[in-house]
Amino acid sequence: MSVLIASDLDRTLIYSSAALGLTMPDAEAPRLLCVEVHERKPLSYMTESAAGLLTHLTADTCFVPTTTRTRKQYQRIRLPGAAPRFAICANGGHLLVDGVSDGDWRSSVAGTLADECAPLAEVRAHLSATADPAWLRKERIAEDLFVYLVVERALLPEDWVKELAEWAEPRGWTVSLQGRKIYAVPQPLTKSAAVREVARRTGAKHILAAGDSLLDADLLLAADRGWRPGHGELADSGWSAPHVDALPQSGVAAGEEILRRFSHAATRPPA
Repeated sequence: MSVLIASDLDRTLIYSSAALGLTMPDAEAPRLLCVEVHERKPLSYMTESAAGLLTHLTADTCFVPTTTRTRKQYQRIRLPGAAPRFAICANGGHLLVDGVSDGDWRSSVAGTLADECAPLAEVRAHLSATADPAWLRKERIAEDLFVYLVVERALLPEDWVKELAEWAEPRGWTVSLQGRKIYAVPQPLTKSAAVREVARRTGAKHILAAGDSLLDADLLLAADRGWRPGHGELADSGWSAPHVDALPQSGVAAGEEILRRFSHAATRPPA
């Protein structure tokens, strides 16, 4: 297939109850499809119209879910349509092929991180020494690749994330604040690198992409065309690129519109 579609999932294609952004009267709200259950409770949704669009896309293109989620977190999701042959988890740390992590890719990533970045243990130690229990709720290690904190945003000091980013940058790490989560991720650990590998393996000539967070910026820059919703880190920061459309829609309506744009662009790839 000549067109590869790489899309972030959370708050791009799928939405928790808190992130749906339903501003219309109840009687006018779209019908929703639950696509993720966690601990026997519904967790993530997309509109039924979005589900129909995604079903067609998975039949006609190489659709690649591209997420910062761990493999275990990703495997809770049940997207409509054909099961993707490729999926990218852990922000590019794992390339799944038919649901199984590709060993060659994982070894390549491990070698790059060892050569170019401070070790995860050093970053964890710094976080432990500087994070305040007054606002820190949880610390999580993702796939032994990166770390994220769950925080109480109202209590988080205004400059703490900036100071962490300044400490991390010369050590080869990047910092991103997304909602109640602060991510510390090695700089070479990118979605775009894994997407380029999928394009190489599939022979795809055109890449379409979508995402809402700063961790998606490299993915959008690597694409021939991209879209970002009207919410999220990229929107809040005013991030832009000439080939990336900033959509006016936010919440679950943005997810539907992104899939509509994917469908339109996939049938009219650039020459």
